[in-house]
Amino acid sequence: MQFKMVHENYNVADINKSTEFYAKALGLKEVRRKTAEDGSYIIVFMSNENSEFELELTWLRDIDRPYDLGDCEFHLAFRVDDYDAAYKLHKEMGCICFENPKMGIYFIEDPDGYWLEIVPTRK
Repeated sequence: MQFKMVHENYNVADINKSTEFYAKALGLKEVRRKTAEDGSYIIVFMSNENSEFELELTWLRDIDRPYDLGDCEFHLAFRVDDYDAAYKLHKEMGCICFENPKMGIYFIEDPDGYWLEIVPTRK
């Protein structure tokens, strides 16, 4: 029996703001969308040509408060081929929330407070 990871879900407060963030910050594009007939949810799957893995963003109409992310001790990591260019972009966007120069990584924060690790390609 073999398992393959296919997606991870993040619940978001503003689907448009989130899809724009992921497109600009990480180059992800919308690959498909599901909208409830009654308007109670919108699910957007985002990905890029570098991986089959998808990020599922879910907006729920009836949530009227920010999501409780606890201590934010979970994250999704992205390996980037041009670390310096990515760092410059994220610095300009103002979304870098934690840096660990000793490890050679940093984290960005999306509009809902999710942390995303940025890792350079290492040889």
